[in-house]
Amino acid sequence: MKCTSFRETEQASTPHGVKVCKLYDTPDAQAIHITLEPGESLKRHITPVDVFFYVLEGTGVVEIGDEKKTVSRDTLVESPKDIPHCLYNESDATFRFLVVKAPRPVTATKLL
Repeated sequence: MKCTSFRETEQASTPHGVKVCKLYDTPDAQAIHITLEPGESLKRHITPVDVFFYVLEGTGVVEIGDEKKTVSRDTLVESPKDIPHCLYNESDATFRFLVVKAPRPVTATKLL
């Protein structure tokens, strides 16, 4: 059995400039843990596969296409492939979420 803790996983280097840890990375799927501190956000981008976000802690804003919604702990948000999206932490507390990409992308995410 393999168990992975985000607290013990090396931070991945990404163009977003926030704390990102790849927890699961196989040819079939990826699971990525992201922490946004107050005022931080991901850069607006497009993924070539469907993605879902599962909020682990805090409150943040999810923007997908032209829709924006405030989400909090234990919320799952679906983001279809090829649609611009972004997540923001406009609160004064940590916002943590899990990103799952399935199938695993074979082309890079496109920053906007």
